[in-house]
Amino acid sequence: MLSERNLRVAAAVLALAGLGVAIYIAVAESGGGAPKCVIGGGGCETVAQSKYAHLAGINVAVIGIFGYVLLLVAALIPGDPGRFGGFLTALVGFGFSAYLTYLELFVIDAICQWCVASAVLMALSLAVAATRAFAYAGREFGAPRIQSSHGG
Repeated sequence: MLSERNLRVAAAVLALAGLGVAIYIAVAESGGGAPKCVIGGGGCETVAQSKYAHLAGINVAVIGIFGYVLLLVAALIPGDPGRFGGFLTALVGFGFSAYLTYLELFVIDAICQWCVASAVLMALSLAVAATRAFAYAGREFGAPRIQSSHGG
């Protein structure tokens, strides 16, 4: 089992990577552009130009920036507030990413590699946040995790 400190570091690294991806998408899409598909194809442009690229007039990449900032803050907060704040944020972010991925696959009929990268980072963030929240819930920050042993 990873220490809580290592889980917090992993959560912060994932949040920073996600923040980088979301900022790139938002900047690339500002002014009607689209992120460049490194592997080729026009999936990124198709997704960026779709009506699903905005929610209530807000670019979904900006919503992603906000989510990744919250994940970074949660990684920096010790104890249960950081643990469960990170878990809740990652859970909502994962659900939103799953919805957007569904739209790409079955509605827009195009895949943006940057969106996929963000979805993968959010899924990993959820795994790390869930591990941190449920393995260390109720423990003081820095307290060792107590292993139970069952003897016969």
